[in-house]
Amino acid sequence: MHTDTERCVRAVQSKDARFDGWFFTAVLTTRIYCRPSCPAVPPKVENMTFLPSAAACQQAGFRACKRCRPDTSPGSPEWNARADAVARAMRLIQDGVVDREGVPGLATRLGYSTRQVERQLNAELGAGPLALARAQRAQTARLLIETSELPMGDVAFAAGFSSIRTFNDTVREVFALAPSELRERAVKASRHKNAQPRIPGTISLRLPFRTPLNPDNLFGHLAATAVPGVEEWRDGAYRRTLRLPHGTGVVALTPQPDHIGCRLALTDLRDLTIAISRCRWMLDLDADPEAVDEQLRSDPLLAPLVDKAPGRRVPRTVDAAEFAVRAVLGQQVSTAAARTHAARLVTAYGEPVEDPLGGLTRLFPSPQALAGLDPESLAMPRSRRATFTTLVSALADGSLPLGIDSDWEAARTQLSALPGFGPWTTEIIAMRALGDPDAFLPSDLGVRRAARGLGLPSTPSALTARAAGWRPWRAYAVQYLWATDSHPINHLPA
Repeated sequence: MHTDTERCVRAVQSKDARFDGWFFTAVLTTRIYCRPSCPAVPPKVENMTFLPSAAACQQAGFRACKRCRPDTSPGSPEWNARADAVARAMRLIQDGVVDREGVPGLATRLGYSTRQVERQLNAELGAGPLALARAQRAQTARLLIETSELPMGDVAFAAGFSSIRTFNDTVREVFALAPSELRERAVKASRHKNAQPRIPGTISLRLPFRTPLNPDNLFGHLAATAVPGVEEWRDGAYRRTLRLPHGTGVVALTPQPDHIGCRLALTDLRDLTIAISRCRWMLDLDADPEAVDEQLRSDPLLAPLVDKAPGRRVPRTVDAAEFAVRAVLGQQVSTAAARTHAARLVTAYGEPVEDPLGGLTRLFPSPQALAGLDPESLAMPRSRRATFTTLVSALADGSLPLGIDSDWEAARTQLSALPGFGPWTTEIIAMRALGDPDAFLPSDLGVRRAARGLGLPSTPSALTARAAGWRPWRAYAVQYLWATDSHPINHLPA
């Protein structure tokens, strides 16, 4: 979008927050870059240039605006709506792959050479993988500086910097303030606001999103399907345990009118960026609800549902393999029965965690931990036991890679080849584990019941044909269809 100068200028002059994260405004006279909705007086048109990423702005020598804090904008919705190499690369960079495995590791996961990856990212984002990862490290550092009392050396280490000097230089270059000055400003600001009290051992921050956001189905679904010990709804927050590259964590996510409150307790602060990225992914916070809802409103039978409660998101997961296992446990049983099956596995095979602030006790078992279980111990039909053990074995040995970087169609092909994997199981995994915004469930009982009530076709083939006009947002259409039911997944818990 950043190449459409006229459209970008209109967005900046109207301070349109819908475009935050889509592009950034770099001001040639001040060498500052802003989000489109910056509250400052818009610069003259001839002094504006537009760039596709914060990393591109920083690489071009611009520093972040101190008023609008463009580094905290919601992410571009493009990376969640596309399945090409650039989108997959961006999802992996946000998940910390470059910091952990370097650019060669990123390229290997994508199946390209390092030169191809760098060329594609530079062409579309104006920055290569190292610059994009550096921008992410800078934002992590700022979060830790402003929301914790950690010594600056620990902040630098946790944010992924190789040295204190690099940390100091990067913070000064990106934010035009020394790390100590950033902390002083944050402390002064908290005195004038109703800031949340700091809890030792936790980091509190706000997760931004594009409005509108309807929390009912998002948090309702996560709470209604919560596995005891791994997830819970407590004091108005969805809480769950996290398995992360360097350790474990517990997160509490609280819906607010203009942000999601996020409180993280991590055993290793190097996992902060990854934990934030996975929580944003789970809550679908980088979605563009205006674009989604506009497309779905084009169907006159679907439009009333959208108008009634716009801004529905697709509830996802923090671990694709975990969700695939839970999808099989939920085949042809009630939500309560699926939770019971999962809770038994967690008790028997889940790693213990500490949660002094709540009632969480374990991580969901890894595929490797489940690969050795006795199938006879599973209280389910023999055919589903075979489905379960085959899936777990494929996940454990790596022959079925599922993750945010998955090629959606290739993953569908692999899943469909497994015994017991029909269209419903394959599509629910594509929707909630892999993040395909066009995944569709025409055979789902709730979807068919809702379609019939609205006067839409209710047979899978006829409904699929009608839903062609909802593409590429059919996963969101499913959320609106499900919302016609009184099931707990559609209501924010009391």
